[in-house]
Amino acid sequence: MSGRRGIGLVFGFCIGAGVAVQGRINGALGARLADGVAAATISFGTGLLALLIAFACSSRLRAGVGKVRVAVSQRRLRPWQLLGGVCGAFFVASQGLTIAAIGVTAFTVAVVAGQLLSSLVVDRLGLAPNGRTPITWWRVVAAILGVTGVVLSAGGRSVPIAVTTGVPDIPALLIVLPALAGIGLAWQQAVNGRVGTVGGPFTATLVNFVVGLAALFLLDLYILSTTGFPTEFPTAPWLYTGGLIGVAFIALAAVTVGLIGVLLLGLTSVAGQLVAAMFLDAVDGKLSATAAFSCVVVLCAVLVASRPTH
Repeated sequence: MSGRRGIGLVFGFCIGAGVAVQGRINGALGARLADGVAAATISFGTGLLALLIAFACSSRLRAGVGKVRVAVSQRRLRPWQLLGGVCGAFFVASQGLTIAAIGVTAFTVAVVAGQLLSSLVVDRLGLAPNGRTPITWWRVVAAILGVTGVVLSAGGRSVPIAVTTGVPDIPALLIVLPALAGIGLAWQQAVNGRVGTVGGPFTATLVNFVVGLAALFLLDLYILSTTGFPTEFPTAPWLYTGGLIGVAFIALAAVTVGLIGVLLLGLTSVAGQLVAAMFLDAVDGKLSATAAFSCVVVLCAVLVASRPTH
């Protein structure tokens, strides 16, 4: 295994751990506000504010924005490659639209299945900056192992798979939304990597946050027009740190995808999420043997996917 790939695997694992921690923070904020989309909007907003302050203070960072603008004008970057943040917004929206009906377990499995299986196609098309990676049987097996590990992890948690709605077809239809969100995550990682190659990882992160926040803001305006604004906001500072964590792992992902590709980035980030969640569960006294075994399965998937393609 090359040094670049080894570094990429470590980065991917750290990204997954950051996602798990951010999920706990944003989940707690969403519970306090009784609005998960509002919590995500606040998270994107605080992350964007931190980025704007950093860019205002650094001419080097501002130069990255100029490089992206020039690349778009010269058609080295296509405008659609700047829209990765829309996929992040769609992921958050799908959480709010489907979890109450199908449960956290089914949502997570559908997202990861969509993400890992579509990663095979995204790598094959060469959408990420590392170029084309052929679809091999070993990579297909790795993706299946990754999904299996998530299914096992979900089975080890006391979370309902679905909630009865009275209409048998609705849960099956709603599964499509998180699966599409997972497909979008793979595409988001690829195009953010392209932007990062031109303007640097923090420029890619800035573009991601601007686009994602705009989409979330419009969605939340619609939701708040029907439900009303929160009557109060929690005062605990740690509830507003999710955006800062998001800045860190999105910037790191923009670098990592060029080192190991979309499939391995997806697998290592899933592994990082599961291991971090396992430790968080242990702190809460909820650690299960099934959760630990699921981590082993996903780590095996990473090893399988790391095999040379030729």
